[in-house]
Amino acid sequence: MQRRNLLNAALTGAATAVAAATVSRPAFAALPDHAQHTSATTSAPLAPEDGSYNPVVTLNGWTLPWRMNNGVKEFHLVAEPVVREMAPGFKVNMWGYNGQSPGPTIEVVEGDRVRLFVTNRLPEHTTVHWHGQRLPNGMDGVGGLTQPQIPAGKTFVYEFTARRPGTFMYHPHADEMVQMAMGMMGMWITHPRRRHPLIDPVQRDFCFLLAAYDVEPGSRTPKVNTMLDHNIWSWNSRVFPGIDSLNVRLGDRVRIRVGNLTMTNHPIHLHGHEFTVTGTDGGPVPKTARWPEVTTDVAVGQMRQLDFIADEEGDWAIHCHKSHHVMGAMGHDVPTMIGVDHSGVAEKIRKIVPDYMVMGDKGMADMGAMEMPLPDNTFPMMTGTGPFGPLEMGGMFSVLKVRADQKAGDYSDPGWFTQPAGTQAREWTGPLPEPKRATRAPATTGEPAGTVRKPGTSGAPDAHRHH
Repeated sequence: MQRRNLLNAALTGAATAVAAATVSRPAFAALPDHAQHTSATTSAPLAPEDGSYNPVVTLNGWTLPWRMNNGVKEFHLVAEPVVREMAPGFKVNMWGYNGQSPGPTIEVVEGDRVRLFVTNRLPEHTTVHWHGQRLPNGMDGVGGLTQPQIPAGKTFVYEFTARRPGTFMYHPHADEMVQMAMGMMGMWITHPRRRHPLIDPVQRDFCFLLAAYDVEPGSRTPKVNTMLDHNIWSWNSRVFPGIDSLNVRLGDRVRIRVGNLTMTNHPIHLHGHEFTVTGTDGGPVPKTARWPEVTTDVAVGQMRQLDFIADEEGDWAIHCHKSHHVMGAMGHDVPTMIGVDHSGVAEKIRKIVPDYMVMGDKGMADMGAMEMPLPDNTFPMMTGTGPFGPLEMGGMFSVLKVRADQKAGDYSDPGWFTQPAGTQAREWTGPLPEPKRATRAPATTGEPAGTVRKPGTSGAPDAHRHH
């Protein structure tokens, strides 16, 4: 495993050196600053000087600074190899933008003229597609169709007007399967310039992208040819417990923007609150087409904008409702051992295969608490700890923390919630009431009283023989 990690690091380092060497310092001199960011913690929002909008908070990410040049808002994206710490101690070689995967969030206002310089420090060509934007055809970023590819070491410029407010993404449209599988993606938020009839002002505005990777235990580089059997399910290339909590004040109107760049759908579920889907990458949803939900499905290539009032104090889970998407790396061929007595067998096998791991005969809950021997740089399958013990989660899971004493504009983690006395589930030690059981209706088909039939048999005993 160590030899493989050294090889991965060498390849990534060589690619970085080759690509960087082809971009000269003078070439950067006339461009906006290519801001870099490597921290995996959630950065403070980048507030506008004129206070024209409430800025978005990128979960475990940051917002790209810009400069104004004769009325044009200029940004500089640098496509390059990066190392992302997906959870404490679990680092993965990726490709991204400006030192991070996903890249920084681009935040503008409806009607802004934007100019985006894209410098390619990758070992191969690339482009950037501005997913969901209305723009001139030649700015759409599809290599070979709307523009030449951006060669390694070169800088291209995109320029257009942000014509409509909403939640969008950016990602390559060049060697797309490889580059997106390596983590090349980012979010784009366009705020309305004036009060919009379909976009309510909010006090808290969060965004993150869903991504999936296939990283073998002990390795550091995703397998880019994987179609479906991914084992690392992430929000903004972080996995629980590495995903920061969403910290809000009681009574705040909250918006969560979610984009999906994986190869499957994700039903995003919020505990303790109802929300409405107020927008997609197609724009705001008409109010007559909205309804309350606690789960919404985000399909491949889609954006969903969720609005709700944080009116229940506490620590509320928010997660993908596909159970295997809230777990870490696991084998798809591990047999189920529930009810099988294999006491003593695992130790005998480990004498031959030191890294052998067997599922429990009563379920997998013990794996959330025990220290399993794992190869270096391997994300555990079930991990994370809450105020009452192991959370037994991983992957696409976080916590919405609602507090009455959270100050306006304060996004810091308030710690775990202290539940008022008498408001928590607890062990019952008193007498139990006698359970009432339903009585069976008397038979009307000539069968003995109390006969139980399968639904839909209409009294015909042979009705299921051919199913």
